[in-house]
Amino acid sequence: MSRLNVLYAQKVKNGELKPDKAQEQIADRLDHLCVELSDYVPEQTNVGGLLNSFKKLWKKPIVKPKGIYLVGPVGRGKSMLMDLFYSQAPVEKKMRTHFHVFMQEVHKKFHTLEIQYPKGEDPIPKLAEEIVEKTWLLCFDEFQVNDIADAMILGRLFEYLFKLGVIIVATSNVHIRDLFQNRPGADAFKPFIALLSQNMIELELCSAHDYRLGRKEIETKWLIGCNPENHAVLDKVFLQESGGKEGEKTILTVMGRQFTIPCAAGKVARFQFEQLCDAALGAGDYLVLAQKYEVLIIDNIPIFNPENMNVIERFTTLIDVLYERHTILYVSAETDWEHIYPEENRAAFFERTVSRLYEMQSLDWTK
Repeated sequence: MSRLNVLYAQKVKNGELKPDKAQEQIADRLDHLCVELSDYVPEQTNVGGLLNSFKKLWKKPIVKPKGIYLVGPVGRGKSMLMDLFYSQAPVEKKMRTHFHVFMQEVHKKFHTLEIQYPKGEDPIPKLAEEIVEKTWLLCFDEFQVNDIADAMILGRLFEYLFKLGVIIVATSNVHIRDLFQNRPGADAFKPFIALLSQNMIELELCSAHDYRLGRKEIETKWLIGCNPENHAVLDKVFLQESGGKEGEKTILTVMGRQFTIPCAAGKVARFQFEQLCDAALGAGDYLVLAQKYEVLIIDNIPIFNPENMNVIERFTTLIDVLYERHTILYVSAETDWEHIYPEENRAAFFERTVSRLYEMQSLDWTK
């Protein structure tokens, strides 16, 4: 038993985790990767010079370990296992981040390099080199591809990252083969799917229990009914969270453009649903919003129309960001979070959103 397994077993013994055979098996495999990483350094990061050149003549070739793509339903413990792995991975240059956050940084750097590079020159190799200078073990929580701009960059970027020796470990609730499928441009994304399959081992966490649903105490932050009574309740919430200050329009800057907050004061911001999810906003906007405000109020969440996937995907992205930032969320909605996207038409990715919304109602959900 090595350190990761010891740590997992100790948490079970202490009652922090419940015994779970499926989790234990994944912990074993992650532990094996920790062992592989203890003897691995990408060749591109080795120190050069004459002595190093001679050493390479008798040095055994470096075997690059495959990364891990951990897939499974929501609430089964994928992120918890990722945290254990990251804490024990014997790598100095490592980074754990939510995939939305990583992609926003990638877009910012890509934009900067496009300006710096002569017209027609590809900035992706330089972008990959900059990433590798800081880290060669990348750990992503909630790996997903819903945005065509992300899809266009990812294939080329990851091709260079893998060539430079980067190891990627990721959690997701979507199998590799299903990433960005059934969308315009999906065929052009298939080489990237093949690239991930070549460089990562897909493991499925098949635990039967959703651990997020164990929280019994629920506070009414999700008000059912888009009516004057509930709007008045949210008015009181706003004043309470703002310290009695009246809200006013605020302008934030996101990658050089303006993002208007219609009503904000202190640590709280308030939107109508369509202002957040029926507008041309994305993960970058939501990240800036969640970094600026600890509390978000959304009025008038409708029952979703399955034909309007853009709105549904924006809402899903918004909840992912708020969840990651531990933002407190109050809403008024036409129905409960289980039924805003009718189950008979619900896309699989929305199950994660339902689980997260449930967890965000608990009394201990605070910044």
